[in-house]
Amino acid sequence: MWPFNLLSQEAVVTTCPPHPWPLWLILTASLAGCSMGPPQGVSAVTPFEVSRYTGVWYEIARLDHRFERGLTDISATYKDDGDSSITVINRGFNPESNAWQEAVGHAFFLGDKTVASLKVSFFGPFYGGYHVVALDQKDYRWSLVMGPDRDYFWILLRDRHLSPALKAELLSRVRRLGIAEDQLIWTPQERTDF
Repeated sequence: MWPFNLLSQEAVVTTCPPHPWPLWLILTASLAGCSMGPPQGVSAVTPFEVSRYTGVWYEIARLDHRFERGLTDISATYKDDGDSSITVINRGFNPESNAWQEAVGHAFFLGDKTVASLKVSFFGPFYGGYHVVALDQKDYRWSLVMGPDRDYFWILLRDRHLSPALKAELLSRVRRLGIAEDQLIWTPQERTDF
């Protein structure tokens, strides 16, 4: 039981003795049981070659999230650290402040490195699922990525622009994954000063 009632902010009387562990440790431990895997009915790509996936990817479309809201020209750069981790550098332009914003995180495979299912963190001990659920396995030119549920979804390309034929193919895959196509936000990729 939580030591405080979060709705009324009044102390809750419990029969448990006070615990010496810091709250952040308790929260982290409680989150450890949360699902990191792909959404039900969705599988991560296998075989997957991290050496071919590293490099720069451009965000073409996504579902709305506050941490990307208002940004344009978003990209993600993946670097294999060689120690079973991958450095993730997310970058986007904020037109309101007329400045680039960047977040650096680290990703780790949830299991076998040939399965494109990872956990990624930009905020200390808090991780989220990152699952490549469809991929151009011949050339690694496009990727569809989901979080642990269907509320987190991205279309990534090696190029900044999407051809009409590829857009139609990817949207067909989006629908089969159960993603609301009409909820996609198409990310402008127009800046040349990146």
